[in-house]
Amino acid sequence: MRRTENGMAAQDLTGVVWQKSRHSNANGTCMEFAALPDGEVAVRNSRFPEGPALIYTRAEIESMIIGVKAGEFDHLVQEPAL
Repeated sequence: MRRTENGMAAQDLTGVVWQKSRHSNANGTCMEFAALPDGEVAVRNSRFPEGPALIYTRAEIESMIIGVKAGEFDHLVQEPAL
């Protein structure tokens, strides 16, 4: 696998295992995560698996997960008020 960089093609991250939530919808539209050998985490859009991968540190992913569990992003999935 070549050196990882933000925005690199996800298909260039060879030898990694992509994982998505069991709660992903039937269309497969979900974010997928992969642990990288250097300890960072790659994220890609499952609708475009060959597209770009965003690379985050474990601390960045941990902060995001804590925020999700605390409900900080719930407003992003709620129907807009008419």
